[in-house]
Amino acid sequence: MTYTIEKVTTLIGARRYGNDEARVGFILTDSRSLCFPEETLFFALKTQRNDGTRYIPDLYRRGVNNFVVEHVPTDYATLYPHANFLKVTDSLEALQRLAERHRDEFDIPVVGITGSNGKTMVKEWLYQIMSPDVCVTRSPRSYNSQIGVPLSVWLLNEHTQLGIFEAGISQPGEMRALRGIIQPTIAVLTNLGAAHQENFESMQAKCKEKIQLFHDAQTVVYDADDSVIAAEVEASGYPGERQVVVARVQHSLHQVYGTLFSRTRTDKYSEQLGIGKHISSFCHEFLPWTVFFSPFVDIQFQYIVHWSKLLYLYL
Repeated sequence: MTYTIEKVTTLIGARRYGNDEARVGFILTDSRSLCFPEETLFFALKTQRNDGTRYIPDLYRRGVNNFVVEHVPTDYATLYPHANFLKVTDSLEALQRLAERHRDEFDIPVVGITGSNGKTMVKEWLYQIMSPDVCVTRSPRSYNSQIGVPLSVWLLNEHTQLGIFEAGISQPGEMRALRGIIQPTIAVLTNLGAAHQENFESMQAKCKEKIQLFHDAQTVVYDADDSVIAAEVEASGYPGERQVVVARVQHSLHQVYGTLFSRTRTDKYSEQLGIGKHISSFCHEFLPWTVFFSPFVDIQFQYIVHWSKLLYLYL
């Protein structure tokens, strides 16, 4: 799936310098990852450690002709006669905006996964289970940052039937942009832990930031036994059309227990699903695959509960 350079210019609200025709099929923020220069759009991001404009000369020599910049190089017409420079006020925001507009093109189920731990584990389990039956596009490795999420969502294409993307935050105010890019139909909060707590006033503040991912999701998945999570979800006003309320799993060397299975209607007409029976019996009865329990402790099983119930909903 490609876009004309004119279309990209409009989508990100840029001012174009250069007149060469081009189509964009790949976006790049790291010059070391260049594969298809003729259809690549390079975002010259500025960070605390680096400035992407340093790599424009080398990339141009390697065949890249399209760049998103905050400052157009001096004498660009002479130095880069076949290049298109798209000038924006903020290159990171332009990257995120392009990914968001790309996501708008797809009316498919999309799973957004956030949490202090386990995002990649849950994503990969879901991928392994679903990929034999549907075409899945997922975040590469742990691409869950302000840069990684737009790069991941850009991978959606005309063959994609299901998207699975991680959303990681470390500062207040970061989830809003990620939510807009992912636009999950199913949103998952794996757990709430100590990671990045130094940047938040309280656990409640961090939880409130994370569950912004739930906004507009049709189904939300979270651990109802965590009092902070349960309270913040209740107060958020993001109930989803369906809630998957995951009960805590207790683990010993010989037994894995869950709470009793029940279905209830809330006054918000949201369906709440609790884990049913002994969890292995639940998986055997309701889910069409075998679950192997590892010898690790509680947190592993909480993740298993999350993705098992999530797939139960999807199937």
